[in-house]
Amino acid sequence: MIMKSFSDLPSELRTEAVRPYYDILKKKQWSLFWKRVIDIIASLLLIVILALPMLVIALLVKVTSKGPVIYKQVRVTTYGRQFRIWKFRTMCTDADKIGELVTKAGDSRVTKIGGILRKYRLDELPQIFHVLSGKMSIVGTRPEVPKYVEAYTPSMMATLLMPAGVTSLASIMFKDEAQLLEGCEDIDAQYINVILPQKMEYNLKYISRFGFRRDMYLIFKTIVEVLK
Repeated sequence: MIMKSFSDLPSELRTEAVRPYYDILKKKQWSLFWKRVIDIIASLLLIVILALPMLVIALLVKVTSKGPVIYKQVRVTTYGRQFRIWKFRTMCTDADKIGELVTKAGDSRVTKIGGILRKYRLDELPQIFHVLSGKMSIVGTRPEVPKYVEAYTPSMMATLLMPAGVTSLASIMFKDEAQLLEGCEDIDAQYINVILPQKMEYNLKYISRFGFRRDMYLIFKTIVEVLK
């Protein structure tokens, strides 16, 4: 990944709040380059290795509930670009239209097989193709929907300097996010005002400490947490 010059960034990223994080990453261009190389190699290997498991999951999703196998939703990645993220569908069809954008524990929209896929993060496997295309990276900041990006503070916008991640420090720390939202009357408000700022603290910390060994640690940590 070759970073744009600061003057070429979108206006919402061209701020003094973002500048310190930009300067940190600008000094690590080689690390960003090798991060992209590793993403390409790893995604190609994972596509080959996981092709059969993904086919099995796709069949299970199809035969256990009505609707498409792949769930698509608009998310935000590098420099504020929007893309349609792919996941194995874990909820009933049109779940976005009958509830909030985030889910809580015991959400009735989640299918039986969907609950299992979410528990082990298997619903995220199709995002390997996004890693290969460059829309995402294996490690980064989990991509948010435009509605939540609109709630970002100026410093939070710094998380858009890098590709969105399949896993992140914040997603590890908030692996029980659904339980945290349980019982909330206004889930969107709770997420935007309480959970999102806390997650962004971890995301900004990741940028500040970005490096190859840090990414390897987070990949290992993600695997451990999923298996636990």
